[in-house]
Amino acid sequence: MKNDWRLTNQIDYLSCKTLIQVPYTPYSETWTHDHCEFCSETIDETTKDAYCTEDKYHWICKDCFKDFKEMFDWRIKNN
Repeated sequence: MKNDWRLTNQIDYLSCKTLIQVPYTPYSETWTHDHCEFCSETIDETTKDAYCTEDKYHWICKDCFKDFKEMFDWRIKNN
């Protein structure tokens, strides 16, 4: 999986992070959506099952979460 096209430098800022699974909330009032940190899939209020960092700044789609959860050693915080 190390040669996956979706991997860039995410290991620098997403490794060992605590993630939450919540409905999409824009980080800024001027934003209408975000993109998955890995595949760039659009994440917005219609997206189901996305994950984000606790500050709701970095978003990860459910497929990329499944593919990278072990590599990045993510912890899930229940809300």
